[in-house]
Amino acid sequence: MTVLARASEVTRRYGDVLALDRVSLDIRAGELVGLLGPNGAGKSTLISLFAGLRRPSSGTVELLGGSPLDPARRRGIGVTPQETGLPETLRVGEIVDFVRAHFPEPLARAELLARFGLEDLARRQVGGLSGGQRRRLAVALAFVGRPRLVFLDEPTTGLDVEARRTLWDGIRSFHDEGGTVLLTSHYLEEIEALAERVVVVGHGRVLADDTVAAVRDVVGVRKVSLTAAGLPELPGVLSAERHDDGRVDLLTTDPDRLVVELVRSGAAFSGLEIRPTTLEEAFLTLTANPEEIAHV
Repeated sequence: MTVLARASEVTRRYGDVLALDRVSLDIRAGELVGLLGPNGAGKSTLISLFAGLRRPSSGTVELLGGSPLDPARRRGIGVTPQETGLPETLRVGEIVDFVRAHFPEPLARAELLARFGLEDLARRQVGGLSGGQRRRLAVALAFVGRPRLVFLDEPTTGLDVEARRTLWDGIRSFHDEGGTVLLTSHYLEEIEALAERVVVVGHGRVLADDTVAAVRDVVGVRKVSLTAAGLPELPGVLSAERHDDGRVDLLTTDPDRLVVELVRSGAAFSGLEIRPTTLEEAFLTLTANPEEIAHV
């Protein structure tokens, strides 16, 4: 598959702060990649390097076969950063038309507005939009120029459930037509809903890079859930959470041994279930204990 963006052994420092530490990452044509990581992990820095907004301290970055600093290369991408500023007095339709004028074959205004649920806002001034409506407009603008590759940094922050799903549909539509997307998010269910490939970053490094299922499995953690009034000390329990209904969730790397020891203890329990971890549980384990986990 064609590589549209590539980071090779990239390091980026801000003074004494190491934001990225020898990161290597390829984004291939047709992928929808979810980039996960806590605040300060380097997600936004990585996008800014791919988009040509910053330069690496060391290593190389390629975009669409050339340098991200080349305006001709950047014309082939769309970007929605975490923070955007739009003119308060312009109408939504006017802003869309202004951005469309910068591209040789832009998406039709009506098609763009419909794709992101903005049809009824075309004549509204930006100053009269809610925060969520502004965010939807900012994301929509990334798709105006029919880009080959779109970078979305926290695209649904501040949106309600319905607006988020409208954006999801717009992103999926672009991807179904062959577009490539790299998005960051703190909403882990969003990554599970959209992404085919997940890259987890933490402490400036890539901690995992694989499918959603593989990222869950890489930590080797399973959840053992049961109902019990009290439990003895059990081996291999990484964390335990008791719910109001009496159920207890235990995270463990060895569920078979845990269950054997539970039965041997003679403790009364019922409703035993064992299942893989969620992406959230895997994500928290990866970022909390990066030194104990090998790269995928």
